[in-house]
Amino acid sequence: MSHSDAQPDLNLPDLAGRALGGSVVAASDESFAEKESLIRPGRPGFQAGTFGNKGQVYDGWETRRRREPGHDWALVRLGVPGVIRAVVIDTAWFKGNYPPYASVEAAAVHGHPSPDELLAAPWTEIVPKAALKGDAEHHFQVAGETRYTHVRLNIHPDGGVARLRVHGEARPDMSAYDGLGLDLAALANGGLVTACSNDFYSAPNNVIAPGLARHQAEGWETARRRDEGNDWLVIRLAGRGVVKLAEIDTTNLLFNAPGAVALTGIDGEREVELLPRTRLQPDTPHRFRLHHPGPVTHVRVDIYPDGGLARIRLHGHLS
Repeated sequence: MSHSDAQPDLNLPDLAGRALGGSVVAASDESFAEKESLIRPGRPGFQAGTFGNKGQVYDGWETRRRREPGHDWALVRLGVPGVIRAVVIDTAWFKGNYPPYASVEAAAVHGHPSPDELLAAPWTEIVPKAALKGDAEHHFQVAGETRYTHVRLNIHPDGGVARLRVHGEARPDMSAYDGLGLDLAALANGGLVTACSNDFYSAPNNVIAPGLARHQAEGWETARRRDEGNDWLVIRLAGRGVVKLAEIDTTNLLFNAPGAVALTGIDGEREVELLPRTRLQPDTPHRFRLHHPGPVTHVRVDIYPDGGLARIRLHGHLS
């Protein structure tokens, strides 16, 4: 597993993100800026001349200047375990105090390990030691199909990193849901948007993210169509299952909600109608009971003709 010149897939969800429940559980040092900032949502900010008791305030993680051998590190629990496809190490605003090198390791640890138990676990290098630049994003492709629960960012020897992003495909432990219903589309349960007609304004995977959308940008919104077609996306479910209830939420979409929606289940070469074309209202959570009994692996969501959705929930049972 190594850094590649191929373009890494940064459209996949950030498994380490705070929005998915990620956490920076420990760090070797955080003298200048706290470790929790590493997985904070959004772009790092900066305001010159903002000095506190620890020096210039940075929106990131920054360690002291090392005066002994070794290097600094931060342990991150992925919000959702999964297969890692890409890592982003962002040194935004760190210009004279960034680490000259960094590497990333990953581990799969069952249960709810403590920091000491994590440090004692076997780790696999997924991003070999690589040179960094100041105030720059560094993208690394990761190969392999191993499922991981934690990553360790190593900086050599010290310095500041604004953000760490760990893009991949969710592979949660679904055994806790045996015999129970769940949201088969949820990103946290392993759902993923695998295809989309248009994502001009915001990313389609937003519609299966946890929680409620706070504003339009936290949903999925397309450009305005000027032809006779319609926009759509395809959700790969957490597993093959029977969908019983669909929630289509247009909250925050006041003048750009779709006029209607339709749902089609896909199971191999077979397609089944789950919800016929049905009218939607702006800024409204909609709930539709579905009555097709057969299991499917994917659901196609057609919106007519264009617009945005805040969230899509597809409740049912794994088969």
